[in-house]
Amino acid sequence: MAEQNCLVTNDWICGEYLRSRSQELIDATLQHVGITVASVAIGVAVALPLALLARRFRFLAGPILGVTTVLYSVPSLAMFSLLLPFFGLSVSLVVTGLVLYSLTVLVRNILAGLQAVPEEARDAAKGMGYGPLRLLWEVELPLALPALLAGVRITTVSTVALTTVGAIVDYGGLGTLILDGLDTTFKAQVLTASVLCVLLAVTADLLLLGLQRLLTPWTRAPRTRTSRASRKAAATKVAEPA
Repeated sequence: MAEQNCLVTNDWICGEYLRSRSQELIDATLQHVGITVASVAIGVAVALPLALLARRFRFLAGPILGVTTVLYSVPSLAMFSLLLPFFGLSVSLVVTGLVLYSLTVLVRNILAGLQAVPEEARDAAKGMGYGPLRLLWEVELPLALPALLAGVRITTVSTVALTTVGAIVDYGGLGTLILDGLDTTFKAQVLTASVLCVLLAVTADLLLLGLQRLLTPWTRAPRTRTSRASRKAAATKVAEPA
């Protein structure tokens, strides 16, 4: 009985809220995930050509990185207000704003990854007859994956957080529940939606970390060999007589 009355007493932790509003929580979480995935995917699709331009034409690197940095420095409320005449009160408004915010991290990481590709790897591929596109997709991008995926991880976590700001136009996923809960001082809703938002960010980061480790096994090999060599050296030292 006491647990059922937690809605009446407006407790922070309320099992009855979870049971009675489960569908509302699911819908908000799915909207949050959808906006995040769309924003990051479009961000990568836009950032890759920009990074390629910055690498190909060195004089464009400064302006491209500068513009993306300026975009990231614009406050979210101002950003959405500037985009409002073009997209209206729609989910496209939120996604576009989040894409613009994602570019500063994605462009820098992709560019850094491409620039870190060893020149001898490029020369070897060219000697085997690889054209520019084949060289990019089969040599450069795979070698740039660690930096690229690291950028995607950072962008995804920050996008999960920034998506909540979309609540001001009613497209904020869990942020909409948080804002509504704050307006009505509904404690259980504020706490539950906030915890789900944090769990969503942590889960997304862990999944992307697993994907990164799966797609880039060579980045772990040197550390593994070094670790084994260190353990072997330590064991030998212990075994030596004093």
